[in-house]
This record gives sequence, structure tokens and C-alpha cells, in this order.
Amino acid sequence: MAIMSSCATGQCSIPSVGSVNTLVTLLLQEAGGDPPPETEIPSLFYGVQHTNASFSYYTQANENSCKAWKNNQCHWPRGKTIGGTGAINAMLYVRGNRRDYDEWCAAGNAGWCYQQVWPYFQKAEFAQGNATHPKGHLRLSVVRDNAGSHYIDMLSQGMLELGIPQLEDFVEDSYLGHALVKSTISEGRRASTGKEYLAKVAKRSNLKVIKNAQVTKINFDKTADQVISIEFKLKQSKILKVPIRKEAILSAGSIDSPKILMLSGVGPSNHLKALHIDQKHDLPVGQNLQDHVIAKVFMRLLANKTEPTASLDELYEYLMHQKGPLGSTGVSSLITFLQSNATRVSPYPDLEVHQFLLQRGRHQSADIFLNGINAKEEFKDLLLEQVENYDVLCFLLVALNPKSKGSIKLQTKSVHDPPLIDAAYFHNPQDRETLLQAINHLNRLEQTLALQQRKAEIIHIPIAECDRFPYKSQEYWQCYVTYFSSTCYHPVGTIKMGAEEDETACVNAQLKVKGIRNLRVVDASIMPTITSGNTNGPTIMIAEKAADMIKQQWQEV
Repeated sequence: MAIMSSCATGQCSIPSVGSVNTLVTLLLQEAGGDPPPETEIPSLFYGVQHTNASFSYYTQANENSCKAWKNNQCHWPRGKTIGGTGAINAMLYVRGNRRDYDEWCAAGNAGWCYQQVWPYFQKAEFAQGNATHPKGHLRLSVVRDNAGSHYIDMLSQGMLELGIPQLEDFVEDSYLGHALVKSTISEGRRASTGKEYLAKVAKRSNLKVIKNAQVTKINFDKTADQVISIEFKLKQSKILKVPIRKEAILSAGSIDSPKILMLSGVGPSNHLKALHIDQKHDLPVGQNLQDHVIAKVFMRLLANKTEPTASLDELYEYLMHQKGPLGSTGVSSLITFLQSNATRVSPYPDLEVHQFLLQRGRHQSADIFLNGINAKEEFKDLLLEQVENYDVLCFLLVALNPKSKGSIKLQTKSVHDPPLIDAAYFHNPQDRETLLQAINHLNRLEQTLALQQRKAEIIHIPIAECDRFPYKSQEYWQCYVTYFSSTCYHPVGTIKMGAEEDETACVNAQLKVKGIRNLRVVDASIMPTITSGNTNGPTIMIAEKAADMIKQQWQEV
């Protein structure tokens, strides 16, 4: 959480931080600490889940989804470290498309049309400032490694057989096809926003960063139209309070931002009343939750012969040169965008396909992946058996424009209790039908010459409930996705941006919380609708645009 203060240096109850402009100081509070060393290694991103660098959240169990995972719950990790979830994610950089942002704009969000947000993607992607006064920007690269290259080539050839074009990038008029996307990786290491933005300005005299400082409450004045202070717990022990002079910027993500607001009395009236929380503003905080629901389907292939020392050679290559498989995301950098209805005349996709490779004999890597997704032991054991003799590709089939909407609610009024997450996967049956079309695509891909040269075969995972139906029938797959459905780690929308008259919205187009003059939300929670692709890039764009909004406001004062 960022806090802008107008107090002169040394005259506030926060630590003296000095100032380039003595009228503006900035305090940044982070619930976690520095990213652990393993976050630096791109290929280990699944291994960072279930660690101190992550809030391990779980969806509420139901009979419609996530039944292949422990307790029938999907695991939703969120970053708890400098750099946020961008410090633990899969590092893929995708922008979405023109329709995404034009729809935001048409819904009453002035300034958020495609033509207006595109400059902020460009600003994030290209160097700003100069050598003596650098400004943050992303370092992006396309990384291919020897271990994954032959599978990228195989998949690309298979898709060309199906008439799916190969693209240089997903940009205007080229949204349908397959391409190697850029990643937030530089010289074999993760290049998170914490490193590429914050670290470049961390020594400025008017900036103070407090780590291990979990925000517990936002306090308001008597009329509740202005934030006066922020309470936080330092190192999970001491409760401290910091005053606000200009504005507070809430940037805790689509789960924790609504949680903090509701704990502070900003949220749905009935929900807060039930928990005996003193209400300040009746807003639909926590509603409008959207996520890219996926189906995980596994395919086995004949493995290339590897040398017994391959793992050690790769480790040496990475430690000495920051190159090789450990320094990349492998086949995950290949993304395909498709339409579920081939007869529809539209330039925009509603399906996305990712892959993740489990190499033959690499039991430790496979174990990290399966533990990361919280697989039940019977499914984990079966897949580990497959890795004994085969390479296994896990296909992540993504419904890009989900119709189902869930919610975030408080479990109790304690900041220490995780919220209740209703992902609402398949609440609208159209989302399931979209994924069935993605599975049909995978069935066709399995039969291409390129994949059959490797004896590709979709793995039949025994599930008693689903095996009542003929294998690969539509009924079978309908049952299958209730088990192997999961998150694409893209929750958005829980503090919806919208027009002043929009009763479903919580913030306006300037990202200010309705009814509060000096509280802004800047993260993926403000998205009215989810973007068509991975959400890390659009979230960075939101932050870039918000930075201009904030500078413009306070320059005018």
C-alpha cells in the first residue's frame, strides 16, 4: 500500500525520509519481505507457491469444479513480497486486445479506450529517463531453451497443419494464432516490477519502504469522506498508525484490496452488518470476481534420449551463464489464441492454450508442479508414473471471456483469517461449453502428423464418476472438467471501475473509491471485465496510467 504525505520532512509521526520535493513524501508498505532467491530462477515459478512469499488462498469447495485438487479446492496463491504476484508468477507478458478496453470505455470509463491505454503499454515496455535519472520500465525477452525448443517446433507444426497461423506477436489485426510471447525475464532472471521499477528509485530521499508491514485498517474522518490514517502490523507483532496528508493508494490485489476495504467499513451493507463492522460506505466491494477458468489436460509423448548428467549440466549452465532450461519458461512461452466457434466472423479469441512440460525422469520437477497445483495423491501418483517413461505435456485450456462471476467475502472481522472465495466456476454453463471446444481442438492436435511422430496420446486419468461415459465423449469431458478445472491465476474485478451512476461500480475512472476524496485503488481489482489473456501486463498498464493521473492531480494543486 502506498501512502502520499504532504508533511514536511521530520514533522510527521512517520520516519523522516527527506524529500526531493519537500511537499511530497511517499511511504510504501509491503506485507512481505524481499523475494526469496528461488524466485529469480524462471523455471521454478511453481515451486514458489506454498512459501512465505505467497498468501496461500483457496476457493470454496463445490461440486462444479476443482475436484482433482485437495479438499476439492483450487489454490489461489498471491504474492506476499516486494513485486507482488509479479514476483511469483509465470512471467508471460500479454496485453489483451482492442475489444477489451473499448468495452471498458463504452461502459462509462472515460479515458480507458484502447487508443488511450496503448501509450501506457508502450511506456512500460520501453526505456524511460536516462542513465543518470532512470525511470522504471519492463525488461522483456523471448527465451528459447534447447530442452523445450523441439516441443515448441512440434506444437507449432501441428497447429500449422490445423490451419492455425504462426504470428510474430499478438497485436492489432493479429489476435488469432500461435506465437512465442515475451516474458518478464532478463539475462536468465525474473525481471519483476519490484526490480524494474521500485529498485531503480529506492534510494530517493522522499521515499520510504517498510517491509513486513501488513495493512489492517483504513481510518476515516467523521464524515467518512477522507482517509486520515492507515493502521498496519509490523512483523506480525506491533500495531502502528501512519497519517495521510494527500492520498492513500490501495494496491493489494483482487483478494486483499477488497478484504482491507471491507475490514475498514467499505463494502456491502448486509455483509458488514452481519460481521458487526461499522459501515462507512455501502459499495459492492468483493463482487464482480472474474478469473480465467482452465481445464488441465495431460498428453504423453515419446521422450528424447537424455544423458544421465543432463540435470547437472543444466544446473552448471545456469549457475555459470544464467542460460539453459532453468533460465526460461520453456514451452510455456508458446501461446495460442483461438475461437471456440470456427464459423464466427470476429478477429477476437475466446480461447487461450498454454503448455507446461514434465520431462521424463525429472521426478523432482514434476513433484514441484503437482504440489504447486495441490493435486490429490491418486492423481499425483498416476502422473508421476507417466513421467517414468514419457515426456508429459500439461495443456492449460483457458476460457478467456468467462460469463460466471464470483465474490470475495470476509470470513470474520479478523485480518488474520483468509477471506471466503467463491470462484463461481461454471455458474454459467457457457464457460464449460467453451472449454469443451478447447478440448476438441486438443483432440485434433493430438492426431496431427507432427504430434503422431512422437506417439502423442492424451492420458486417460481414471475417474469413476466420468468413466461411466465413453472415453472422449462430450459427456466424459463435461465430467472431466469438474475435476481438472483450475485457476489461471488471474482474479480481477472485485473493486469494479465504472461510471458514477453505475451501482455495481466501486471506483470511478480516476480509480478513486466512490464517496472518498483521497483513496485510490490501483491493481487488477478495478477491471470491469477481465482482459483476453494473462493479466500481469494489463495490471502494469493500469499502474502506469494511474501514475499519470496522480501526478496530474497534485501538480494542479
